[in-house]
This record gives sequence, C-alpha cells and structure tokens, in this order.
Amino acid sequence: MSDCYLPRLGGIEVQVADLVRVQREAGHEVSVATATRGEPLPGVHRIVAKMPFDLPVHPFGVGHLTRRITSARPDVVHVHAGAVSPFAWMGVRAAFRAGVPCVVTVHSMWDPVTRAMYRLLRLVYGWQRWRLVATTVSTAAAAPIRAVAGPDVPVRVVSNGLDLSGWAPPPGSPASGPRDGVHIVAVGRLAPRKQPVRLLKLLQAARARVPSRIPMRATIVGDGPARGQMARFLDRHGMAGWVSLPGRHTREEIAKVLESADVFVAPAPRESFGIAALEARAAGVPVVARAQSGVADFVKDGTEGLLGRTLGELARAVARLCTDAGLRESIAAHNRATVPAAGSWPTVLEGFERAYEQASELARGRRGPSGKR
Repeated sequence: MSDCYLPRLGGIEVQVADLVRVQREAGHEVSVATATRGEPLPGVHRIVAKMPFDLPVHPFGVGHLTRRITSARPDVVHVHAGAVSPFAWMGVRAAFRAGVPCVVTVHSMWDPVTRAMYRLLRLVYGWQRWRLVATTVSTAAAAPIRAVAGPDVPVRVVSNGLDLSGWAPPPGSPASGPRDGVHIVAVGRLAPRKQPVRLLKLLQAARARVPSRIPMRATIVGDGPARGQMARFLDRHGMAGWVSLPGRHTREEIAKVLESADVFVAPAPRESFGIAALEARAAGVPVVARAQSGVADFVKDGTEGLLGRTLGELARAVARLCTDAGLRESIAAHNRATVPAAGSWPTVLEGFERAYEQASELARGRRGPSGKR
C-alpha cells in the first residue's frame, strides 16, 4: 500500500514499483493498493476520491482497505509511507483491524515537526500497540522513529534497492581519463524543501577555494518548482557559464552523465537514504555528502568519498577533491573495484522477508494461543 504510485514519478513511487517488480520476479504474488489516479495496471487497485489537486488521499480509506484486506487475506500487508502519508497509515490501521501482519516502511527522515505529529497520533490512536514492524532505509532515519515509537515497535533497517550492475562502469575502464577540468554532478528533485539553492552556494564556495588554473564545471540533473529560482541565482552570481541545469533525465541519461563525473554531491542534511548518491557510488564516482544523512551508511569518510556536517565542510570537501587529483582518483578506483554493501536487491528482499516473519510472529501473539484476538 502506498499513497503515491505510478504514473507519478518520485523517489517512493519508483522504489515501490521496482520492489513490486523484483518480488514478483522472485515468485511472490504482489498486489498494490494506492490512492494515486492513473491508467489500469495489472495487480494495481486504485482507491481514489475527488480531491483538490488530485491529492492521493481518500476520506473513507480505512473502510475500503479493511474490506480489501479481509477479502484477499494476504500473508502480510506492506505499507510504504513518507513523512506525512494519510492513506498509507489508513492501510496500517486497516491491517490491524483485519488481523493481518503489517510491515510499514518509512522512506523519509522524521524532522522535529514530524516527530511531534507522530507523538500526538500515538496518544490519540495508540498506534504503537498495533503490533506492526517498522522498517526504514538507513541508520540515520531509524533513530528518530525509535525515539517516538518506543520499545513496542521493532524498527529494522532495510535499504532501498538498486540494480547495481546497471550502474557499474564497464570492466577494464580506467578510473579517470582525460578531462576538461573537474566535473561535479548532483541529481535530485529541485523542490524548495530540498533547499537546492544551498547546493549552488556550496558550489560557489568551493569554486572560491579552487585555484583558477583548475577548470570546474557542474551539472545539476533534475526538475521542479525551484528550478527558476536556481537559474536566477546562477545569472545573478555569474555562475551560468559553468553550472548547468539540464532538467529531468532518464536513468540511462543519468548513467551517461556519471561516466564523465569526477565528484558527486548530495548536500541534503535530512536525506533518509540517497538513492542518487548510491547510483554515483556504484558508478565509481567519489561522493560528498552529509555525515548525518542516510548516505553515511554506504559512504565512509575518506574511502568512498568525503563527509561533512555543515555546508562549509561540504564546500571544503568538494574543493579538496578538485585540487587533490591523487585522492580523487584513489577513491574512484576503490569505488569501481568494490561493490557497495548496501542496495543490492537480494539483500533488500532478504531484509523484508525477515521483517515479514517478525510481523507474522507479532500477529500470532496478538491473537493468542487459540488464534482469537
């Protein structure tokens, strides 16, 4: 179950669709319930209502989902939620009502406001007693969930999945080759909540630290409502000549951009996982990211890239990689020779299997020895 699903395109939508595909390929029977409008898809049940701006919510979602779960009697209900996902949490409540094991995957980092909201919902609904198992995509994202949920809710870390072989550089290709300067790449949705202008300020600060004899260029792949603001910032600060905003790219186009990348930057402090950073890591590119984000699960400072806790530290890290070719090339060589420990689909499937088993054990405990709740 997920508020958002295809044809909408975003981190959660694409990740859930990929998980459904991989689980089906592994022999599981998987059906999807979503509040997102769209064309009919096999095994996808769209529970939609007329809402402003086509918001993926349903005022009577709990009843609809309870009836569907009771009728289908799945072995487990797997709910996917962002920071605020009303339909998804309706699915959690419906699974509890129907007495079906439930796993809820939280794809976002809970900030202080979100934590306060879930503490309030805990008081009102007592969701910590629904015998659910929570998973989240990184160690950093798990900490605030554990703090709010308390000891009654198991919280497991199961990373996002990625076809790592699809991003690996061709065998025998060099870690670096002739370059027209240092190429810095970032990939993500250009939304105000992602604070993409901070990325431009980071690049501006890094450029000021790098000698003028070293050419620098940056490519920021993605689209969103902040793109116009970013373009105005580039014009205002004379950066349009070396920083480009090419818009949204396909996976194949992103892979092509990463072939010429020397540094990948993921500056968001509340990045719950960082699928784009993992793609760059799998492609052999040194990654610069926040030490307090989910990226730190698969990027160790000085090994797969450089980590920093502030914008200034990230700018210094980018400048260091631009000026220290030896460090940049050694990290790139390591990334090309070593498969990331996180993100492989077999590991992800195994992690969810264990979560499903734990949820089933909790559900049996709720019913008691006789099977009655």
